[in-house]
Amino acid sequence: MGILSKDEPEPLEVNGKPLRCVVCQNGTFHLRSAQLHGKMATFFKVEWASPTCTCVICSGCGYVHWFLPTSE
Repeated sequence: MGILSKDEPEPLEVNGKPLRCVVCQNGTFHLRSAQLHGKMATFFKVEWASPTCTCVICSGCGYVHWFLPTSE
């Protein structure tokens, strides 16, 4: 499955609880990050300044779970 097969899936926790895929209930995921930007950032070509979120991809069905950055 392309780039997803290059790393080993791992179990993850969110707020101290094991994460389960909302589609297939699988418990192992591949980690990725993604840039979040809107039309204005694209128009002015400043996508690099947009925030980044964490994506976890289910190793069972491929569903992508998006997590916004937390403000601490």
